[in-house]
Amino acid sequence: MQIESKLPNVATTVFTVMSSLAVKYGAVNLGQGFPDFDCDPQLQRLLAEAVAAGHNQYAPMAGVAALREAVAAKTARLYGRSYDAEREVTVTAGATQAIMAAVLAVVRPGDEVVVLEPTYDSYVPSILLAGGTPVYVPLDHTRGYAPDWERVRAAITPRTRLLMLNFPHNPSGYCLSMADLQALEGILRDTGVLVLSDEVYEHIVFDGKPHQSLARSAELAERTFVISSFGKTFHITGWKVATCGAPAPLTTELRRVHQFMVFAVNTPAQHALARFLEEPSRYERLSAFYEAKRDLFVAGLKKTRLRALPCPGTYFVLTDYSAVSEEPEAEFAQRLVREFGVAAIPIAGLYAQPFENRIVRFCFAKKDDTLRAALERLSRV
Repeated sequence: MQIESKLPNVATTVFTVMSSLAVKYGAVNLGQGFPDFDCDPQLQRLLAEAVAAGHNQYAPMAGVAALREAVAAKTARLYGRSYDAEREVTVTAGATQAIMAAVLAVVRPGDEVVVLEPTYDSYVPSILLAGGTPVYVPLDHTRGYAPDWERVRAAITPRTRLLMLNFPHNPSGYCLSMADLQALEGILRDTGVLVLSDEVYEHIVFDGKPHQSLARSAELAERTFVISSFGKTFHITGWKVATCGAPAPLTTELRRVHQFMVFAVNTPAQHALARFLEEPSRYERLSAFYEAKRDLFVAGLKKTRLRALPCPGTYFVLTDYSAVSEEPEAEFAQRLVREFGVAAIPIAGLYAQPFENRIVRFCFAKKDDTLRAALERLSRV
């Protein structure tokens, strides 16, 4: 049987490829972004209690009220944005589902969507399934992957419907500044485009700097889907629970799609998270926790021939291997697995057209012993 694909140019993701190679060769997997340590024992107990309490049937389509209220309170406390928990906060089955639902909600065939490269691999398939056309604006690694807002502005046409952002940025770790928010305000004021802001690493920002959420700006928030992830925040990527905050008209459209994608999200997990969030400091500990892991890993890389690039946020560090090899990134990453037993992600795979800078991404959301084992192997590269 021959079936015409709706995503003819989309192959197996680079994350799946590298994780499979890691298993095949018994490598330390610093490629795919998931922790190898468990979540807070109290959160585990709260989940068990939610199950025992009978929270095992469908949750409300928009999400358990207590969880939406906790998210609205957090957003108001941290960013000054007061979302209406009933009409403007939606619980989703992970951030990837929130992204897909938001894109399908507002992008129509023929619309253009501006994306910044390198980009997370689910963005473009979401655009294509909606019938949209992705327009790529590269981030310059020589500028620390800071956005060139004039290039972004120049990419916007009368057909542009949506601008997709991801900050703290995966894979570079770049974090927005207030100047970035002000530049973005000017673009939206002049063009009227909508924004999808993927902020799943919002609580993993280093060196004492705050996360500059688009929710901080009333002007931006009125045109933006702001997406957050409990998986990234509380080391529970397998729970697949995230949220989307957006003004009521955007939320209404997102929920029209959301109800037919998943309808409801894991009920006991929502109840457990709502109770866990009764202690606001849960968020506040995360940056210091991951900053220590970043420092351990970067210090170890200094003893190798690999050069770590600045890492102001996320739990990834980009590494320049040009002192080691002139191989293309995919070839080097695969040889790193086969010969040295460490998996990384080639950044070229996160561009529409492979863009070779001899840079790979390592994930340091691992136990310290895992990081030390990887560093010992990388010292032989």
